[in-house]
Amino acid sequence: AAKEVNPVGKRAIQLQFTEEELSDPVVKKAAKKAATKVKKLEKAEAKIPKKTLSFEESRKPVSKLTHAAKDMPVNVASANAHRAVRETEQDNVGVESAHRAEEAAEGGVRVAQSSRRSQKLRPYRNAARAEAKADRANLKALNKQADRFGPAHSRSHHQQKKAIQREYAAVKRAGRAGASTQSVAASSITQRAAEQTASTGRRAMEFIRRHKKGFAILLAAALIAALLLNTLSSCSVLMEGAVSAIGMSTYPSSDEDMLAAEATYAGMEAELQSYLDNYESTHDYDEYHFDLEDIEHDPYVLISMLTALHGGAWTIDEVQSDLQMLFDKQYILTEDVTTETRYRTETTTEIGEDGEEVEVETQVPYDYTICTVTLDNFNLSHVPIYVMSEDQLSMYAMYMGTLGNRPDLFADSAYVSKYRGEYDTYEIPPEALSDQRFANMMAEATKYIGYPYVWGGSSPSTSFDCSGFVSWVINNCGNGWNVGRLGADSLYYICTPVSAANAKPGDLVFFERTYDETGITHVGIYVGNNTMLHCGDPIQYADLSGSYWQSHLYGYGRIR
Repeated sequence: AAKEVNPVGKRAIQLQFTEEELSDPVVKKAAKKAATKVKKLEKAEAKIPKKTLSFEESRKPVSKLTHAAKDMPVNVASANAHRAVRETEQDNVGVESAHRAEEAAEGGVRVAQSSRRSQKLRPYRNAARAEAKADRANLKALNKQADRFGPAHSRSHHQQKKAIQREYAAVKRAGRAGASTQSVAASSITQRAAEQTASTGRRAMEFIRRHKKGFAILLAAALIAALLLNTLSSCSVLMEGAVSAIGMSTYPSSDEDMLAAEATYAGMEAELQSYLDNYESTHDYDEYHFDLEDIEHDPYVLISMLTALHGGAWTIDEVQSDLQMLFDKQYILTEDVTTETRYRTETTTEIGEDGEEVEVETQVPYDYTICTVTLDNFNLSHVPIYVMSEDQLSMYAMYMGTLGNRPDLFADSAYVSKYRGEYDTYEIPPEALSDQRFANMMAEATKYIGYPYVWGGSSPSTSFDCSGFVSWVINNCGNGWNVGRLGADSLYYICTPVSAANAKPGDLVFFERTYDETGITHVGIYVGNNTMLHCGDPIQYADLSGSYWQSHLYGYGRIR
């Protein structure tokens, strides 16, 4: 069957602000950027061909692994065969080389099979990316408006942003058009955020209780050590072990050095922002185009990374080169200059044959320069997996799980509230656990509730990201599965798709475009009652009926 394709579900909303709001330069700048992103979306949509695609082509984005869906049974069988070969090739270099060549050849065939479909879907992917950028710019503009004109309230900045995101997603999903859509009232959104009250301050013992999984490995080690030293150890000895474990997960550097490191990094960001703000006045090109992501970072990620890289305490002088290295990996600035030959008309005076002066117009070529400036923020929390050993990554995960036991260090940061909030809990019905396969999965998965999100993490020692968590549970729950370490999109292809109505506990649930990337970008374990267990930040349960998850839902899958 064929159908007309709408590549972007609900389109980005064109925001409107009052004259008073636009008189504020911060709101005006954010609103202007949002309008620019929406115009880029419209241009991307205009490039979509006026033709139909098959239902299969229109439904699924191209897999990052270039798997054609129709070829998956063959590909899975091939992968199993290759896994068997690998188990016997370790001591034979000749066999290993031939096997790798065979795998490469098969990979080339799969790429060729998918290239035609990939080409068809390119304009749809471009439109989806443009839509995501427009949404982010709109949300940023609404947040700026809320900061400047919203009523005073006790909610944290992070909670305010989440409330605005939920409202925005609801309006967009409703598909309202025209003036009603354009007037996504920032004041209304702000009011909704203001109506909810803030969580009370957390006492030290409550903080430790909420982050007990962050202490789990250290506490267990301390208890075991105490038992080995003296099987008749008193409670006081056990308490000493617990205190020691807490001490190990506390930032060891001085406040002065840690605050100086944060200030230095923020200063580097401010310098970059100033460079971009004054770019046109400090360069000499005829035309400029800017595509800039936000400049920001999580201070707890920065301090945890520096502490893990140095294996303990450090001083500001010792981390100067590390700060520059991390900055260079987080921010990628590209300045692309193209030169076109253009022509302008010039008039000159010449003497004609009759001796009279005549004016002559000529076309004179000249160079016209166009500069495109792009800033990509890789996200500082994504850097650790690329610069740390496994031991360092484990230390980093420990510090992120406890915030170095210093939630007060950056208490004013917009990031700290996401770590200090309560996370959702859920009681799995006993009847669901009667399914032994699901019970095995939950016995393994629930061990890690409360573990922090670590991008690229794939084991308890390093903590997890979303796909690393699900892959670990699948491989270690005792159900006989062994799929290796897979990404979210690859996990989808080891499953048989099932409808939402037929999903049952133990199935996987997949989401798309949860960050600036097309295709499947997030995965969790469905536990029934419209609830999943997933690696958010931290690992926790989530209600799938929320507007955010519904707007990004891709589908359900049953592990084969």
